[in-house]
Amino acid sequence: MATAEDLDHPATDQQLETFREALRRAEGAGARLEVRHLANSAATLLRPDTHFDLVRPGLAVFGLSPIPGRSAADLGLTPAMRLEADVLLVKEAGAGQGVSYGHTYSTTRETVLADIPLGYADGIPRHASGTGPVLLGGRRRVVAGRVCMDQLVVDLDGDTEVRPGDTAVLWGTGQDGEPTAEDWAQAAGTISYEIVTRLGARVPRLYTGSAGLTHETASGDDR
Repeated sequence: MATAEDLDHPATDQQLETFREALRRAEGAGARLEVRHLANSAATLLRPDTHFDLVRPGLAVFGLSPIPGRSAADLGLTPAMRLEADVLLVKEAGAGQGVSYGHTYSTTRETVLADIPLGYADGIPRHASGTGPVLLGGRRRVVAGRVCMDQLVVDLDGDTEVRPGDTAVLWGTGQDGEPTAEDWAQAAGTISYEIVTRLGARVPRLYTGSAGLTHETASGDDR
């Protein structure tokens, strides 16, 4: 299903007919098929005629939208993954202080910086340097400077209430004001599929609730 997210694209009908022809040939040759399945996430949501005996959604199982221009909420989906980390370090910084590698970000006034122990070795996209959103201290903030291998920095804009051990949320459902995986995808110039599948093995997984929702956490102690 190369184009199932686009209802006007003819390829889906062509692929569906090809699949049906394959079924006719197999069954005509005597094959007794236990199940027939074709639909990916987009087809599961948009094309009931592709459902056959089973559907095999991927991204939609994470509660994320596979359809450009339509949010998870539009489709009745709730994101199942939440990625958070404990703040490792909080420190004051003067005006004009370069932050992270290359000093692509510099403070414009006296402020406070928070160090969060997640980096591109954990699957945080380096392309989200300077753009990746983080909920911390009740406010949405943006990654300050480059994402490092093991950490990223957030400028707290002088907020002195954030402490080491406070929880920084990179993405979740969005229902409590936190960013979503789609927000990170836009920040990194990619798709939410990549955001949720690239998390590395060293990020601990915590499965909560009867549906087995995934809760991703990271802290300095976990390293």
